[in-house]
Amino acid sequence: MENIDLIESFSEFKDDKRIDRVTLMSILEEVFRAALKRKYGSDANFDIIINPDKGDLEIWRNRVVVEDGEVEDPNEEISLSDARKIEPDFEVGEDVSEEVKIADLGRRAILALRQNLISKIHEHDNTNLYKQFKELEGELYTAEVHHIRHNAVILLDDDGNELILPKSEQIRSDFFRKGDNVKGIIKSVELRGNKPNIVFSRTSPEFLTKLFEQEIPEVFDGLITIERVARIPGEKAKVAVDSYDDRIDPVGACVGMKGSRIHGIVRELGNENIDVINYTKNENLFIARALSPAKVESVEIQPVKAGEKPRVKVFLKPEEVSKAIGRNGVNIRLASQLTGYELDVQREGLDDEDVELSEFSDVMEDWVIDAFVKAGFDTAKSVLAQDVSFLEKRTDLEEETIVEVQRILKEEFDRED
Repeated sequence: MENIDLIESFSEFKDDKRIDRVTLMSILEEVFRAALKRKYGSDANFDIIINPDKGDLEIWRNRVVVEDGEVEDPNEEISLSDARKIEPDFEVGEDVSEEVKIADLGRRAILALRQNLISKIHEHDNTNLYKQFKELEGELYTAEVHHIRHNAVILLDDDGNELILPKSEQIRSDFFRKGDNVKGIIKSVELRGNKPNIVFSRTSPEFLTKLFEQEIPEVFDGLITIERVARIPGEKAKVAVDSYDDRIDPVGACVGMKGSRIHGIVRELGNENIDVINYTKNENLFIARALSPAKVESVEIQPVKAGEKPRVKVFLKPEEVSKAIGRNGVNIRLASQLTGYELDVQREGLDDEDVELSEFSDVMEDWVIDAFVKAGFDTAKSVLAQDVSFLEKRTDLEEETIVEVQRILKEEFDRED
C-alpha cells in the first residue's frame, strides 16, 4: 500500500463529526507517530509532513551515515553502502533522509492505525461535546423524542446528540410520542468512559425559572428577578419575585392580564398550578405570603436548635387552616421549601371544648391522623363539622375509615357531655 490520500478518505467522517481540517491533521500526525514508535522504537528522528491543500501525507526518516559494520542503532544510523544505494555520493557523518511508505509499516499496523485514528477522532468529538454541553448546564434546551424506554426517554437534538430524560426527571402527566419536541433544561453532564452522559430534566426548579425568563420580557431583561422557587412537579409551584424598579408590579407583570403571560408556562408544565408572590426580606411577612391563599394572623419564629431546621409557629383562624395546609399538605410543603422554615400551623382562638386530633393517637392510627392534619382538619370538631363525602375527597381516606373516626370523636364528646 502506497502513501494514499488518507485525509480525503476521512473527509466524510470529518464532516459528519464537525471536526475541522487542522485538528484532523494534528490527530493524523499523532496516530502516525504512535505507529512509527511501535515499529521503530522511536519517532524522534521522523518528519511527518501533512499538506492540507493537496490532502496528502509524507513520512521521512532521518539517519546518520556510519562506516559499514558500525551500525549500532538501525533506526538512527545507516551504513555507508546502504546510504550510497539511495544517493551514490553520500559520505560518513552526513544525514540521510529517506521516505517511509505506509506499506513499510505492515498490513496489521495499517489496520491498527486506521482503528486508532477513528478512535482518536471519536475521543476528540466526545471531549468537545462534553465541553459544549457542560457550558449549557442549567440552560433551557429543546430536543426530539427518538426512543421511549420504561425508565427513560432518549432524545436527539438537531445535531444528532443524544440526551437522556429519566423517569425521575419527567413531570407525572408527561406523555411522549416519537418525534415530539420536548423542552427542558440540561441538568447534568458527565463523562462515562469517553462518552458524555447528558441528563435532561423537566422537574428541576431551574426549568421553571428558565421558562419565566423565556415567557416574561421583564424577567429576561433583569427588571424582575426570580428570588426563590419551590416545586412539586406537575402539581403546584410557588415563585417569589422582586423588582428594583418601584414602577413595576412584579407579580402582575409575571401573571399578566387574566393570567395571559403565565398561561404558556402552566401549559408547558402539564397544568402545574403556579402561585407568584412578592419577595421580601421581612421574614415574617414572607412566610405569611408563602402560605397564600390562606390569610395569616401572626407568625412566631422559634429559636433555632443545633442540627434542626428552623421552625415557625403560624397562627391562623380556624377557617384558614385548611387553605394554609392545602390538599394533601401541598401548600404548606411548598411554603416550607420556599421560606426554608419548618412551619407549624396553629389555630388562633381554638374553642376551649375542642380537642386536637393528636390527642386520639391511642385509639387511632398515626397515618389516619396525619391524613386529616395534612388536609387541614387538626381538631376533633373540625372533622365532625364536615360530611363524609367532603372529607373523603380532601383526605383520600376510605369512607369506612372516616365514618369510624367520626364515631370515635362523637363518642368522646358524648362521654364528656
